[in-house]
Amino acid sequence: MDIGIPKQKRPFDYRVGLTPIGVRILTEHGHRCYVETNAGQGTGFDDERFRSAGAQIVYSTSELYGRADMILSVSRPTPQEFDLLHDGQILVGFLHLAVSHPAKIDLLLQRQITAIAYETIQSADGHLPVLYPISQIAGRMVPQVAAELLENHQGGHGLLLGGVPGVPAARVVVIGAGTVGASAARVFQAVGARVTVLDIDLRKLQALGESCTGLQTVVAYDFNIAQVIRNADVVVGAALVPGARTPQVLTRTMVQSMKPRSVIIDVAIDQGGCAETSRPATRTRPTSPRT
Repeated sequence: MDIGIPKQKRPFDYRVGLTPIGVRILTEHGHRCYVETNAGQGTGFDDERFRSAGAQIVYSTSELYGRADMILSVSRPTPQEFDLLHDGQILVGFLHLAVSHPAKIDLLLQRQITAIAYETIQSADGHLPVLYPISQIAGRMVPQVAAELLENHQGGHGLLLGGVPGVPAARVVVIGAGTVGASAARVFQAVGARVTVLDIDLRKLQALGESCTGLQTVVAYDFNIAQVIRNADVVVGAALVPGARTPQVLTRTMVQSMKPRSVIIDVAIDQGGCAETSRPATRTRPTSPRT
């Protein structure tokens, strides 16, 4: 099979769909790998590393898409890349089709594209083997992002997550006790924040409570969510329904009840977001005022 690894086109996206080791494994099994020039530059893999692993370097996106039977991307293709997909091609990546524009879905259907979304790949027991490590990374990054956004010059309260003697720690509310939420909660608690986790699944709350003593767990009924976020300094949206749009569990009224200069980090934004007021952001403008 001819496999194409494109350079990610969105600003500040330094990821690559396959490492040189992955290229070597595939080429040793008889496949041909085409790598767009500089596709791995942001992750420390230059063209020569890929070439040494057996890849052929191509110098235009159109050539890559034209040669490949399968496209191994990371994020969803840009509109220009969607136009380059040809009939019967296989597209693999974090596609988030549940919130994609209908025109893109129509194009995939018209061209009989086999779309494999990493975030929906499940084993028989319901485990999400590709999404799982990405969710761990996202969850563990949330506290460091929250700490920065709480700084005064970023518009926050000027609070330390863990507080200091004589000053209480920040109140953190995590909505969702899955991989992202549990990973974030553990790190928040490790730095001394006062953490409350909500979920509709009691088994997840029990497991998290047993492995991470000291945090509060609450069933995610609407009135419980509304109550706990009023005094929160940080709210993390980490709910997930695999393959579907994320439920909007934070209404506009709930958001408006929060303290001024508090922070919402909606990790579920790729699937539509947990908050009614959430909107997709960019790396150059990652935050927006609460409305």
